[in-house]
Amino acid sequence: MNRRRVTVATAAVGVIAGAAGLGVLALPAGAGPAPVLPDVSAESLVESVLTAKPAAFGGTVEVANDLGIPAIAGLPQLSDGDSKLRMWTDGEGRVRVQLPSGDAERTFVDDGQTGWLWDSADQTVKQLPHGTRSAPALDLDPEGGRSVPSDPVSLSREVVAKIKEFSDVSVDGTARVAGRSTYELVLSPKPTERTVLREVRVAVDSELRVPLRVAVLTNGTDVPAVQVGFAELNVGAQDASLFTFTPPAGAKVEQSTPDGPTEEEKALAESALAEAGPEVHGEGWDVVLTARVTPDALTGMAEARQRSGREWKGGEDSADVDVQGLLKQLGKQVGGPWGSGTLITTRVGGLLLADDGRVAVGAVPEQVLTESIAKVK
Repeated sequence: MNRRRVTVATAAVGVIAGAAGLGVLALPAGAGPAPVLPDVSAESLVESVLTAKPAAFGGTVEVANDLGIPAIAGLPQLSDGDSKLRMWTDGEGRVRVQLPSGDAERTFVDDGQTGWLWDSADQTVKQLPHGTRSAPALDLDPEGGRSVPSDPVSLSREVVAKIKEFSDVSVDGTARVAGRSTYELVLSPKPTERTVLREVRVAVDSELRVPLRVAVLTNGTDVPAVQVGFAELNVGAQDASLFTFTPPAGAKVEQSTPDGPTEEEKALAESALAEAGPEVHGEGWDVVLTARVTPDALTGMAEARQRSGREWKGGEDSADVDVQGLLKQLGKQVGGPWGSGTLITTRVGGLLLADDGRVAVGAVPEQVLTESIAKVK
């Protein structure tokens, strides 16, 4: 497997989901009949999602991605598939996340002072600053580059905060998630929004008033594009020993700061974007990000990312990276008054890369991407 080719291809696909801001946020509904609950207003539920204090809990999080990313011959499907992890929190900032991977396991522990990232496969430990947000986003598949956002509460808040003023908000009955009673909060794009997304559904716990289900649906189907959430949930104080970590004897301990790019990556990014961007076009659901990026800079950033040690698995590979060739395999060739290039589409959005290096990405139809990319100088 050519890991450098995988890294570059994954990066291109990841931009689509990231720019959409919604492509990693959903979780499966629990079994059982819908509970009978007192009436509540949509505005009250929105306020709860944005302000409720997270409770202490432990649970199993299941992930099922169905983004519809095109397959590339010789490479694994980059984002679609099912995965599972376990997580615990004391509600005060201490967290533990465990992700099985074959015969090995990856574990993240924030003990309230320091974050620890442990990979039993290669016996490495990365020491992180307390409160590192990106640390629990553990790779699902080191060959495919998938990752799991392990905090549905924080993710729900981020999405609702970004789109609420551009949405029609309503309450659509009740449901059970991980055995708990919830209200179904629905945010749909206003008629003026141009997006491929249909709605975001948030199941809010009727007692704790924290999000327990976030489902992103696209036009033309009732199957969520991505699902992340609790299959099991135990609310209450957790064993304090879960939030302690001592590096095993013989483990290699490294300092790491995954919240920000390395100096090398910063320099490459500045070089790549020196000509134009990034710029934001539109608001709410139909935001489009644009920039101008050179193929050499994309390749360099991918290689720098590997050398920085951010990925769980390393490995040497001297094969050249044909960025443009990989992108053409992912998408289709398009053209118009704006120029010509490659369009990559998924269920949650699209990425348009012009042959001259201009890029536009968002959870929007092709026409909105072409309108935005035409504005890049």
